[in-house]
Amino acid sequence: MPPTLASLVHHSALKLTVRAGEDRLDVPVRWAHVSELADPVPYMEGGELLLITALKLDAEDPKAMRRYVKRLVGAGVVGLGFAVGVNYDEIPKALVDTAEEEGLPLLEVPRRTPFLAISKAVSAAIAADQYRSVTAGFAAQRELTRQALTDGPEGLLAALASQVDGWAALYDTSGAVVAAAPEWAGRRAARLTADVERLRERPAPASSVVGLPDNEDRVELHSLGTGRRPKAALAVGTAAALGTAERYAVHSAIALLTLTTERSRSLQAAEQRIGAAVLRMLLAGQPDHARAVAGDLFGALLDAPFRVIVGEGTGADRDPLGGLAEVMESAAARSGEAVLVVPEGPQESERLVVLAVDGGAAVEACREYAAALEAERASSDVREQAEDDGPVVGLSAPAGPIAAAAAYKQAEQALSVARRRGRVFVEHEELAAGSVLPLLADDAVRAFADGLLRPLSEHDATGRGDLVASLRAWLSRHGQWDAAAADLGVHRHTLRYRMRRVEEILGRSLDDPDVRMELWLALKATAAAE
Repeated sequence: MPPTLASLVHHSALKLTVRAGEDRLDVPVRWAHVSELADPVPYMEGGELLLITALKLDAEDPKAMRRYVKRLVGAGVVGLGFAVGVNYDEIPKALVDTAEEEGLPLLEVPRRTPFLAISKAVSAAIAADQYRSVTAGFAAQRELTRQALTDGPEGLLAALASQVDGWAALYDTSGAVVAAAPEWAGRRAARLTADVERLRERPAPASSVVGLPDNEDRVELHSLGTGRRPKAALAVGTAAALGTAERYAVHSAIALLTLTTERSRSLQAAEQRIGAAVLRMLLAGQPDHARAVAGDLFGALLDAPFRVIVGEGTGADRDPLGGLAEVMESAAARSGEAVLVVPEGPQESERLVVLAVDGGAAVEACREYAAALEAERASSDVREQAEDDGPVVGLSAPAGPIAAAAAYKQAEQALSVARRRGRVFVEHEELAAGSVLPLLADDAVRAFADGLLRPLSEHDATGRGDLVASLRAWLSRHGQWDAAAADLGVHRHTLRYRMRRVEEILGRSLDDPDVRMELWLALKATAAAE
C-alpha cells in the first residue's frame, strides 16, 4: 500500500511529532513537497505532504493562518510538516489551533531532520508500493495464463474474480453471457446486455465504466477482438476502483481472452476454405469425400439432419449478412454445435451459405434474428426503406449429406420467394404446405395471364356475353354443366354455347387439361392483381 502520514510518523529515522489531526494519519501520501510561498495552492495537485519553515508566513497571526490552512485543505493537501529551530523555535499556537480546527494533520519536524530525508522516505515507500503492485501483477498474469491453459475461459474468469476481489463475466457477440465467476455473478452480468451492445458499436478496442441499478458495484466493460467488430466483451465488477495490481490482472485477462476468442485471420480463412470445399463436394453429390474432408471440424454436422440456409445482402448496409453470421456462430458455440458458414460472391457480404444442425440453436437464432428484423421493418421509422435494406434469407427442409443439392435448391427457392414478397425470411416448408397462389404475384405471371385472357375480356367489353365469368364458373365446377350454369343463373345450353365461343376466340380446346390448367392459373393471377 502507498505511504501514509502514520507510516512517516512511525519512521524511526525521521523523528516526527504529531501536533494536530492525530485521527487523520491514515491518509495516503502521494508526494512530499517543499514550498515557502505564501500561497502554494496553484502548484498542488492534491495528496501532498507540504513541508515549510514559515519563511514568508506570519505563523503567529490567527487570521493569516486560518486563510492559509483553509486554502491547503481545499486544495487536497493531506498534511503539513513544520520545521522548528529555523524561523520559529516551536510551532506557533495560531497554526496549531487552526490545523486542529480544520482537521489538517500537523507534523513537527526537528531541526536535525532535513526535508530531503522526508522526501526520500516518501519516494522510497511509493517505489516499494509500485514494485509490490507490479510483482503482484506479474504473479496474477502467470496464474491467469495457467488457468486459461488448463481450464479455458471459465478458469481464467474465476482467477480474475479472485485477483480483483469481485466478479467477472464473458459475453459473446450478441451480448449474451457465456461464462461468469463466481456463479452468482451470472444474473448480475445479464443486466448489462444493453451496455455491452452499445460497446459493440464502438471500434475495438473500447471500454467503459458503468454502474448497476440498486447496486454499489463499479463495472468495467472491455471489448475483445482486433477487427472492426468486437468478438466478445469482458465485464469486471468491483466495490472500488482498481489498483495497480488489479489493473495488471485485468489487462492480462483481456489479452488472454482475446487470444482464445479471436482466431487468427489465417486460421479463419483456412476453416472457410475447408468449409467451402465440403459444401462443393456435397452439392456435387460426393458425400463420402465431403465427410473425409470435413474431419473433426465439420464431421459432426454431417452425422445428423441439417438445414441449408442461403442469405443475400441488399440495401445500403455495408455488411448486411455479418450480423446474421455472428448470431448463428455464437449460438452454435454456446450449444456446442458445429456450423458451416461459407461466404460467397465477389464480396463476402453479398451472399452467405450456412449448414446448421436441424432443430439446433443456430437455426433458431436465425429465425429469431429474422423475426427481429421483420418487426423493425414494420415500424414506422424504417417503413420507407424496409423493402430494399438488410438481409434476405431462405431456409431448406431438413436433409442429409446425400440430399444436400436438393436442400440447397430448396433454400434458394425460399430465398427467391422471400425477395419477391419483401420478406426477410422464408422456410421451404411454407412453400410446400401453403398455396401456390402467392407465387402468381410475379410480374411475368401477370403479363402472361393478361395476354392469355385479353381476347375474352375484349369480347366481353362489347356487351355480347360474359365469357370470362362463365369460364371461371365452369372451371371451378370441374366442367359440370348444370352446377356451373346454376352458379351463373343461365341455362346449361347457354353455358355450352359460351364455352364453344371461348374455344373459338382462343383457338384452344378446353378438353386439353394443360389448357384448362393455364386458364385457371391466369384467372387466379388476374384476380390476385385486382
